[in-house]
Amino acid sequence: MNSWYLPALLALLLLGIQRFFYKVAAENKYPTEWVTFSFMATVTVLSAGAYFSRDQNEPAIGFLLVAALINSTSFLVATVSHIEALKYVPANIAYSIIRLNVVVVAVFSIFYFKEQVSLLQILGLAIAVVAMILLTTQLTADTPSLKRRRQGAVFIFLALLGGATASVSSKFAAMYADKFAFMAMSYLFGMIGSLGINKALSYKKARQRRSAAMGLGFVMGGFNFAGFYLFLYALERGPLSLIAAMVGMHFVIAIVLSAVIFHEKIKPAGFAGILLTVISILLIRI
Repeated sequence: MNSWYLPALLALLLLGIQRFFYKVAAENKYPTEWVTFSFMATVTVLSAGAYFSRDQNEPAIGFLLVAALINSTSFLVATVSHIEALKYVPANIAYSIIRLNVVVVAVFSIFYFKEQVSLLQILGLAIAVVAMILLTTQLTADTPSLKRRRQGAVFIFLALLGGATASVSSKFAAMYADKFAFMAMSYLFGMIGSLGINKALSYKKARQRRSAAMGLGFVMGGFNFAGFYLFLYALERGPLSLIAAMVGMHFVIAIVLSAVIFHEKIKPAGFAGILLTVISILLIRI
């Protein structure tokens, strides 16, 4: 087994559970800014604690600041847009389209990093893309309001673009920076940035739910801390194109949990997409 495969698989599981909590936040109409702030604050504290609790080399401050700023900005945009998109379209649609950012990441990494992948792994990547496209076929039927489709589409596009940028910047950080230092700095910037999003959000605030929103954010932060570290660990040892595609399938876990807990319907196309996802993960392992 490749040294990066198991960490990537665990990252997929942990980040899938964390992404499901986006749906929980949306269903409960929690203030997005407080969910995001507490989530990022939790990862910042855990990462800084892990960095300073062990012997560490002096980080390259300039590179670390640039990489962290790009990553935090793109991830913050992706996170907020992701939560907002779920208020306009069903989870199975939003997660599916947003994760098409793996196409952008795969093309960039294969051409820029000159990554070598086998024919079966390319097939696995292609099947992953087909699975995501298949899962988007329910958009028109499940979201009848044109206005809501347009509003959701804007947030979905921003989440897709932000997610692709975050993945690429994570690869550079995994290769050239201390992972815990990068995580701490990136999420610190994200935490600060999350304080400024209040006026940009489109829904009526529910300030009385601030405590519950922050509590959910703490839980999300714990899952993300472990999942993102494993993602960086895998990126340090393996190809971005395959790892991003594999970990990017974490939305399937969120879809399944949304179906079980919130009773969102999964149509035959959805089941087929989930099956193709499993096949793609098995092929990427080879």
